[in-house]
Amino acid sequence: MIIRSSENGIDKSVTKSLEMVPPLARYTRNLGVPFVISWAHRLSGVLLVIFMGFHIFTLSFLATPGAYADKMKIYRLPVLAFLEWALAIPVIFHALNGGRLILYESFRCRRDDVLLKWVTGLTILYAGILAVLVLMGNQNVSPAFFWFIAVSAALTTAYGLYARIRHTHHIWSWKLQRITGAFLLVMIPAHFLFMHLSPQVAKDVSQVTLRMQSMWIKLVDVALVASALYHGGYGLNSILNDYAASKELRAVGMAAIMAAMVVAAWVGIKLIVLI
Repeated sequence: MIIRSSENGIDKSVTKSLEMVPPLARYTRNLGVPFVISWAHRLSGVLLVIFMGFHIFTLSFLATPGAYADKMKIYRLPVLAFLEWALAIPVIFHALNGGRLILYESFRCRRDDVLLKWVTGLTILYAGILAVLVLMGNQNVSPAFFWFIAVSAALTTAYGLYARIRHTHHIWSWKLQRITGAFLLVMIPAHFLFMHLSPQVAKDVSQVTLRMQSMWIKLVDVALVASALYHGGYGLNSILNDYAASKELRAVGMAAIMAAMVVAAWVGIKLIVLI
């Protein structure tokens, strides 16, 4: 075997070949799949928090119907329709991978390799179904019936986890973060699905206003906003605790996160209640 040397003792051809490997593949090979999946989960969670804030901001235009109608015209552009579909991919991944973590953590399902394959497969399947609905764009379902089924499934999932972890030694904030995660495991994918099962209900200002005047839909939306913001705020604080250099920085960061979540919750819930 011939070994070529260089000035610093490293084969330049090997270095060059390593540089040609895509960064994600390099990280996966060096640090392992669990590390990459963990960071993908965190980044997609941050994206979900940003989406919630943007979603609340968009709905705030309902106070001026003409402004909301103008904004929805932009979403009909093919490029934005594609981006709206693409956004659902990291969000559904976060929800499904959260389900994997719940199974691993609380139900002792340790076949991580199998669970990761299920997460990947279901994410692709969901994205495909959503793409078909986006392209069709003419279907319609009853909001009340759809959310009755979705909330029933979400509450069943959340209660199943609660029954599993209620007697554990974990603090209440940790348990609530997991329970809201189980609730959102169903509700977040359902929300994206509903927006494309009934596209006019999401984009026509009169139909959006009519739907949100239902007391049942108000309760659903309040539960969705409150759960997502608590779950997201807890997740952001966990990232901060893992990587903030000092105790003071963690304290300031936690206060900023809590303030942002409270303001977003107040704006979102006030909007839902008053419409």
